[in-house]
Amino acid sequence: MKKSYVCFCTDIIHEGHLNMIAEAKKRGRVIVGCLSEKVILRYNKIIPTISQDDRIRLYKSIEDVDEVVVQEDMFYDDVITLIQPDYILHGDNWLEGPMRSIRDYVISKVSEYGGEVVDIPYTTDERVKKADLQRREKLAMPEYRRKRLRQLIELCPIVKAMEAHSGLTGLIVEKTVVEREGKLDQFDAMWISSLCDSTEKGKPDIELVDMTSRFRTIEDITEVTTKPIIFDGDTGGLTEHFVYTVRSLERMGVSAVIIEDKKGLKKNSLFGTEVEQTQASIEEFSEKIAAGKRAQLTDDFMIIARIESLILDRGMEDALERARAFVKAGADGIMIHSRKKEPDEILEFCDRFRTEDRTTPIVVVPSSFNSITEGELVQHGVNIVIYANQLTRSAFPAMQKTAEDILKYHRAKEVDERLMPIRDVITLIDEL
Repeated sequence: MKKSYVCFCTDIIHEGHLNMIAEAKKRGRVIVGCLSEKVILRYNKIIPTISQDDRIRLYKSIEDVDEVVVQEDMFYDDVITLIQPDYILHGDNWLEGPMRSIRDYVISKVSEYGGEVVDIPYTTDERVKKADLQRREKLAMPEYRRKRLRQLIELCPIVKAMEAHSGLTGLIVEKTVVEREGKLDQFDAMWISSLCDSTEKGKPDIELVDMTSRFRTIEDITEVTTKPIIFDGDTGGLTEHFVYTVRSLERMGVSAVIIEDKKGLKKNSLFGTEVEQTQASIEEFSEKIAAGKRAQLTDDFMIIARIESLILDRGMEDALERARAFVKAGADGIMIHSRKKEPDEILEFCDRFRTEDRTTPIVVVPSSFNSITEGELVQHGVNIVIYANQLTRSAFPAMQKTAEDILKYHRAKEVDERLMPIRDVITLIDEL
């Protein structure tokens, strides 16, 4: 009997999935693949809200399903090798966009033994649209979003976070997917930067924008996205204030806050010793971390300590001493920063820290030392890389040039070829 294969990652079965099963049944014995949690977390925009085991049980309960297997490869390699399905069925939504590369690859592999790919018209009736919306809204709820950063750290070689400072930039981070060398790639998380948040509001980056305003930025982003959020908490403020910040962020579904071991009026770290900066004592900052950990109510939320010793030329030993102390105080991760163009001191810190601590996540922000690759960072034990301000920095010169050219030519024709059509902008925004 011929074998028909369908892969699901859903936690809600609707008419579209049942139609796929019916079409598979017409062609042979139905095998359903349950896409593994590791693959889903890394590649899929819609993450199930139930466990892999529960999804397997769900798929087995569907009438006409003969067998359920776990699919561990986004490009079906494991399934094609072990099962060699005669038919692989998928919705025709993979005919375009980044997923087309998966389809092309699958066709090339199954054709080697005479298999066939079948594109099934994607079901788009109102009940299916409502089910998809309900699933996305559930994923955006705080209790689901908050825990995903820890899950990603466990499952991914490195977690990639891109800055977002508005709902629209959040959608860019959420939806941008590229195909390269036969693989799909996308950002895993969002970084809400104090610098970019302040710049977007036309204010200096000196903790002038209050937390109420910055929380509004979080709300703008969480309303339209689902990916985990890492929040730039600057110095954290007074310890008495920081505990309330932790509770608020946790309640909003933020996954982590990063606070830096400086005190007084905040100055951007990339100025280094050019401006006067005061580093908090180890004891003082450790108490702030400990107070924040005592205040949080879930195990999901992370407080990450950012060490400024290398920025302020205090030396490697000071940075390592602080890292040890902050982990002991309860920090869930260590961010190490540098303003040098080469990554040497960052890599030395990571190597030395990893010799004594194999598990505490390390975070880096390669704004200055931007030649280093994610693969190289992984080799030195880095868990999270944050692209902290690139969207803001790329938008400003483009907007400034457009404004200058409109003034220069007294019309908008000359700038039009550089502009994205408004229809394409609107397609980023999901309609109810």
